[in-house]
Amino acid sequence: MQVHTVQPSQWISYAITGAIVLVVLALRLRRMSRMRRLRLETLWVVPAIYLVFAGIMFVEFPPAGPGWLVCAAALAAGAAIGWQRGKLMHIHVDPETHALNQKASPAAFAFIAVLILVRFGARSMLAAGGSYGLHLNAMLITNVLVALALGLFSVTRLEMYLRAKRMLEAARAARA
Repeated sequence: MQVHTVQPSQWISYAITGAIVLVVLALRLRRMSRMRRLRLETLWVVPAIYLVFAGIMFVEFPPAGPGWLVCAAALAAGAAIGWQRGKLMHIHVDPETHALNQKASPAAFAFIAVLILVRFGARSMLAAGGSYGLHLNAMLITNVLVALALGLFSVTRLEMYLRAKRMLEAARAARA
């Protein structure tokens, strides 16, 4: 078994990456605590952009053999996680104007933070040569994470769209 030592420059790289992630998460947490307008007509934009990105990744670096099954499982897992994350989002319909507003829950934020930590840990383990007999390559892990994120982003917005549409229809029916 090979033992890999971590060089001081790698620790500095980890510290800088960690600091950047913490700053971005802190800014995101501050922004999440406010109600923001929810536009049903634009919920498709982020999943569409990410679908293009994922498509490019899968064309340029396609998984080999059973890697496709692993990516499909990651897409399904991302969809299930995305549905739960979408349910955690607070959606509010103004009874007078029927304007939709949303506010992310702290649980949704914690969930994303945990995903970032898992990805960072997996990347660090692979960088240190620690696939531990799993014979995983970095591109397969990247493809799996891209598929997971595609399912997560798409289904989160789908759940929010369906729920907000139901809430809006109920508010309009109550007013009529």
